[in-house]
Amino acid sequence: MTLNRLFTLPPWIAGIQWFFFIFVNIIIIPITVGAAFQLPESEIASIMQVSFIVTGLACLVQGFLGHKRPILEGQSGLWWGIFLTLVTTASAQGMSLLTLGGSLSLGVILSGIITIIFGITGMGSLLGKLFKPGVMGVFVLLLGFTLIHIFLKGMLGIPFGVIEGQVTIDIPVSMLSIFIAILVIIISIKSPVKVKSYALLIGIVIGWIIHRLLFGVEDTKGATNTTFSLFPLGKLTWDSGIVLTAVLAGILNLTNTFGALKGSDHLFKRNISNKEYGLSLTITGTTNIASGILGLVPYAPYVSSIGFLRQTNIYDRLPFMIGSFLFLAMGIFPFISSLFIQLPLSIGSAVLFVAYLQLFLSSFEFLKQIVINSITVYRVAIPVFFGVIIMMFPPEYFVSIPTTIRPFLSNGLLVGIILSIVIENIIDWDRLGNQ
Repeated sequence: MTLNRLFTLPPWIAGIQWFFFIFVNIIIIPITVGAAFQLPESEIASIMQVSFIVTGLACLVQGFLGHKRPILEGQSGLWWGIFLTLVTTASAQGMSLLTLGGSLSLGVILSGIITIIFGITGMGSLLGKLFKPGVMGVFVLLLGFTLIHIFLKGMLGIPFGVIEGQVTIDIPVSMLSIFIAILVIIISIKSPVKVKSYALLIGIVIGWIIHRLLFGVEDTKGATNTTFSLFPLGKLTWDSGIVLTAVLAGILNLTNTFGALKGSDHLFKRNISNKEYGLSLTITGTTNIASGILGLVPYAPYVSSIGFLRQTNIYDRLPFMIGSFLFLAMGIFPFISSLFIQLPLSIGSAVLFVAYLQLFLSSFEFLKQIVINSITVYRVAIPVFFGVIIMMFPPEYFVSIPTTIRPFLSNGLLVGIILSIVIENIIDWDRLGNQ
């Protein structure tokens, strides 16, 4: 990055697109988690403001000192899915949200400490050997199922969190969201390279304008409260099942780091070094300790950044740093947030829906590195089908399972990843595949 390039227009246009990509990824998370934990609007606004600041700082630190790649360091989709799943299962099983929140916060802090230890000692690179291409392919595919499900709900106007009474699809909102998703796909496929690089930004701007004309200003949580409250989800408490699930999730969350960095090696035409892995993990672990204290969903490098980079075909680090700085500035100055906070969740979900479809390609590229035939198909089929089927089960199915392991076994993403790690590392599939 050279200083004089800061005074040219292209990096700033690409930086604004990065800003919106970060924004639409992050804005939905505190709102959905706050609604799930039934927090007051002022508390949700505060958590949202804090998440903007922490995300901007995390991206800048990773870009300058960590892995030094244009990869979003944001609130982890794996953790986000776990938060929402645990709220649903805990409510169905009679656990109070304060107990859940306090135990989750404790587990997040512990997992952050463990992540730092992995980063400082170099154990992270050793642990990474367990995450073979077959594991990464299964992980990215299951993560795609989890996140696409969340974004599709947003597109259809379905509320997040624990919902009382009957829920129906909002037809007008859905039709606009689907139109924007199709528009972004068409621009990405049919338009010239210089235009398709900004397909997501075009979709956000057009969708926001049309939504404003048709529906007015959406009722969102105003970013007017910048009070930093500690442990907003509940004071630290110990529930064995929740804490153990959180610690395990923290270890499995490392798949995001390996997936994002390994998966982007070919884009930057070099392999990430062990030192860069260690620095990245140390930064992520530090951020996650802060997340447990401030009530945020923990962080990780975004595997979906690979899809965004492919979508835009812009691999320069400078636009990413500009977008991260703009995002940090929005968090520091509430009057800026109050403007962008009005972006409709349905439009943000529609654009992210398209961006995250690229996870299928990322998964496929990992799976192409392994042998899959009528004998070895089980290495992929077992974890994928088990994970997806568990995702479809209602929480009530798991009431008969002991509370210590219930939060883990009721999460299809975690079960699928663990199955894949075990299956890939105890059987020599390559030898079987070549018989």
